[in-house]
Amino acid sequence: MDTEGTYDARGTGAERVPRPAGPPPAAPPPPTYAPQPRRPAADGPGVEEWLRTPRPVREPGVWRYGHVPRPPEKPEGVSDRSLLVGVLISVLSGLLLWSLWRNGYIPYRLVPLKLFTPGDWWYAGTFGGPRTIEGADALTVYEAVLFGLLVYGCGRLGNWSEIFRRHVAGRGQPFLGLATAAGGALAELLVWKDAVPLVRPVLILVASVAGGEIYQSQTVVNVIYALIALGVLWPFARLGRWRELAAARRGRAAAVPDAPAGPPDAPTPEQWPELREAGMRDAAEALTAEVRTGRMNDVDVARLRHAWSVGRGHPERLAALTEAVLRTGGAAALHPSGARDLARRTVRHDLLTGQVRIGSCTDDPHNPYARRGSGVALEPALLGTSLLAVGPPGAGKSARLVRPVVESLALQALAGRAAVLAVGGAGGELGPDDAFDVVVRIGDPASVHDFDLYGGTTDPDEAAGVLAEGLVGDVTHLDSRRAATVLAQLLGPYRAVHGHFPGVPALRELLDGDTAAIDALREALGAGGHQSMLRELEARTRQKGGAGDPGPVLADRIALLDRPAFAPFFATGDQARSFSLRSLEHLPLRVRIDLPERAHAEASRLLTRLVLAQFTAVTAARTDRSLFVCLVLDDATHTVTAETVRGIRRLRSVNAGALLTLRTVDDVPEGLHTALLGAVGCCMAFSGVTTWDGKRFAEVWGKEWVETREVAQHAVFADQPFTRALHGLRKLVTGKAVTRDAVTVRRVERERWSASELAYQVPPGHAVLSVTTVEGEHAPPLLVTLDG
Repeated sequence: MDTEGTYDARGTGAERVPRPAGPPPAAPPPPTYAPQPRRPAADGPGVEEWLRTPRPVREPGVWRYGHVPRPPEKPEGVSDRSLLVGVLISVLSGLLLWSLWRNGYIPYRLVPLKLFTPGDWWYAGTFGGPRTIEGADALTVYEAVLFGLLVYGCGRLGNWSEIFRRHVAGRGQPFLGLATAAGGALAELLVWKDAVPLVRPVLILVASVAGGEIYQSQTVVNVIYALIALGVLWPFARLGRWRELAAARRGRAAAVPDAPAGPPDAPTPEQWPELREAGMRDAAEALTAEVRTGRMNDVDVARLRHAWSVGRGHPERLAALTEAVLRTGGAAALHPSGARDLARRTVRHDLLTGQVRIGSCTDDPHNPYARRGSGVALEPALLGTSLLAVGPPGAGKSARLVRPVVESLALQALAGRAAVLAVGGAGGELGPDDAFDVVVRIGDPASVHDFDLYGGTTDPDEAAGVLAEGLVGDVTHLDSRRAATVLAQLLGPYRAVHGHFPGVPALRELLDGDTAAIDALREALGAGGHQSMLRELEARTRQKGGAGDPGPVLADRIALLDRPAFAPFFATGDQARSFSLRSLEHLPLRVRIDLPERAHAEASRLLTRLVLAQFTAVTAARTDRSLFVCLVLDDATHTVTAETVRGIRRLRSVNAGALLTLRTVDDVPEGLHTALLGAVGCCMAFSGVTTWDGKRFAEVWGKEWVETREVAQHAVFADQPFTRALHGLRKLVTGKAVTRDAVTVRRVERERWSASELAYQVPPGHAVLSVTTVEGEHAPPLLVTLDG
């Protein structure tokens, strides 16, 4: 396959893709470079808009694509009912005071005015009114000022501004503009009907400043009236933001950017600024044209960006990449399979960040306010700490977690950034066959590939250690190291004679101590001069049948694979068609292993343990760790052992991770519960877990400080006869004694999620998820709706 020199530069050419021995299958058509446009999501934007969408850096697990932070939490305010009652009372109180003022029922109402005006303007006495025209004008202005103060005071007492913000400004445009326009029209009507004292006081003040002769000109009078009308409308225009509304209607509303805009000539993301800065303008122009004409998809963009980042330190790789881009455009640096996308996507992906959206945070008190409603996503930075998901059958582990993660890793494999190994039962939901490069169907005669029991190694001791972990790692009374010694004493001599490790039937005969098989191997070792291996075989012969000999147990376990259904499988030698996990060391492969869980459940568990043991051993021994490798076990029941727990703990330091699903934590030996939950950085409890499982998750997630309010009601005892009579009347009417509330606020430490809450308060289709990055940053357990 044509990798345009990108993958070959790392020694991972297409010839290293595992192929079965013997007659190859029908050759696939050569990769085509015709345009294959595809949007990042079925209903999402085009690639150009997808590239421009902001991806702010947020907390772990937040779906960053187009993320908009939630507005700050508003403190609990007055209820709408209380606000409306307050407004009504303040309006009625203002009208009553103004009526009492206008009708002269408020004593000494003119005393402040008389203190600042000449005495000959007023009649004598406290209640004496104006005697001259000047006094009448002063009283008019005085009443206008008092009316303004009255309106202001009633507005503050009735909290008019809050009800305006909630029910008028909060509804946005155009309702805000229409509501303020209606208010302005009503105010104009009240002003010109003289219900609001404004026109006459303004005319009096203008005459006192400019003289009464100014009103001899009708033009001046009209101008003054126009200014009064505009002055009445001006506050309503400010409140209603009429200027912004008019500009928006004319299409001239200016969008306020969240960040300072760059220079006018700064290249946008779809113009490949990193290539332009490196002087590769021709390649950048070619890719820009590919994006804008729709001949590239998001996988192409992610793949070429990864190829650029890998080759930046190697000029020869950049030269090959540039030539490939100029020649084939977005089809440069293809995946060894030649594929540029998956045939079908079931969830939303963002390949620039490597995230897959699995759901959203619910509006629940357990979730922090800032996270409620935000998307929840997984990525290699989180999967690198490994994820353990627990939930009963039907909770959605496979469809809502495993399938999206496998799909995301498959897309990232096409982009050259990851490799995925998915293991599940035959007919499961891990994805269609065309979404994988290698599909191993154990027990199916039509399977193209076989599985290598020895993990592709040539070292007998290493092969024995991994095989022993898969065979007897779940046997608590048997030390897997002794089992590995027994296997090494047989594998080493056999390989020295035959050049390869034994197949399942031959290994079973050796473990059973078959005399003919042992004698034949002994003779071959002697004839070949393999004295050290002969001593290994003789040591095994002497130990056979002794106390605590793990040989019989190993023979019983290997017999599970020595069945007619598995006869064509697990072969060794030149005619083997085995797939080895060592192919994942450098190649971005997509591998799926189907296990015969229904017909051979115990053998499937044995193989799953073996895959997990091989995976942890292979990833730990990698020299090139630039590729993220992830193992996905759709069912890890009776799979986890003490050694694999230690291996899972080491995965985060070698750029690898694992996703394990369990029906219950009790599917793991009790002595490993704490070790397993401590080894993984991400935990997920689905709806329907038991209280026993919930207790373990509650211990993992710990406690937090919360503020509690305790309200105690105390009876009120009156001392005065009148007060006791009122209390008795209130009790007679309401049927309740008069009490008062005593509120106590305390800070206490409580579990983030209790066992009973996990068992009974997680709705169907939901899960509680906590995540941790490989750098150690973590997020608290969140209640997630699995709607990805």
